[in-house]
Amino acid sequence: MKQTIPTYDLNGITHHQFHIKRMDKRTEGAEDILLDKGIHRDSHYIFTCMESGHVRMMVDFKTIEAKDSTIFCVLPGQVHQGLLMKEVCGWFVAVKAELVPDAVRSFFDESLVEIQPLAIDKSLVKKINMTAGMLHDCYTPAMLSSKEGFLIIQSLLNAFLGMLTLIYSQKNRAPVSNESRALQLSRAFRTLVRKNFKTLKSPSEYAEILNITRGYLTETVREATGKPAQHWIHQEILIEAKRLLVFTNLSVKEVAYELGYSDHTYFSRLFSKLENLSPSEFRNLHQ
Repeated sequence: MKQTIPTYDLNGITHHQFHIKRMDKRTEGAEDILLDKGIHRDSHYIFTCMESGHVRMMVDFKTIEAKDSTIFCVLPGQVHQGLLMKEVCGWFVAVKAELVPDAVRSFFDESLVEIQPLAIDKSLVKKINMTAGMLHDCYTPAMLSSKEGFLIIQSLLNAFLGMLTLIYSQKNRAPVSNESRALQLSRAFRTLVRKNFKTLKSPSEYAEILNITRGYLTETVREATGKPAQHWIHQEILIEAKRLLVFTNLSVKEVAYELGYSDHTYFSRLFSKLENLSPSEFRNLHQ
């Protein structure tokens, strides 16, 4: 057990801002992608398109499974661990945040639903394979080192990520142009919370950043999500607290300080109220 949860970037794999790998039964070390790192986070996005096979992962305490024709992603900061990777064929793409188009980042980072593995039909797999194959063919030192070559690579990467985003968006929500003001504001609020939950704990602080009143923020978020603004702040604190309690050996007091609480007893009371277990009880249960 460590003091921190290991966080990996792409520097150990590539000197570039993204990496693409073809996975199939003949690929040496394909299982290493998911199984070798143990429990960890990544600082980049991971997008996977499977044609066949079976993958099982733990992502933030939940076990997810993907079989056959499936797409799924893991977001930066999510704690995960590969549990099973059997006879997988498909594509694995890891991308640093700065190379992901704003529209793609907005969709996945601001999504009001959980991003789960999504089964797709063979026609979509064929389209994704075509784009991923072209991207992989261009992923060469010569193309990456030239301005013109990298422009082509960026365009192909945008097309690949755009296809996955479109598929998810058609499944999970209406186009942005048809969204209400409440949905748009709720996404903006939740994006701020994910970035600032360690320092900003009150809806009033987020309302001030968004140039609206606390009351309007609370009611608008409730209208869009069914829960008030404070609920989502607490949820972000809670999931990070759980990660630190289970995957590190920090004391409860140290976890509280890590989350921005100078009074660790207040943190313990809040955690117990939200989870119906004390921090120590939760740690013991999951370890």
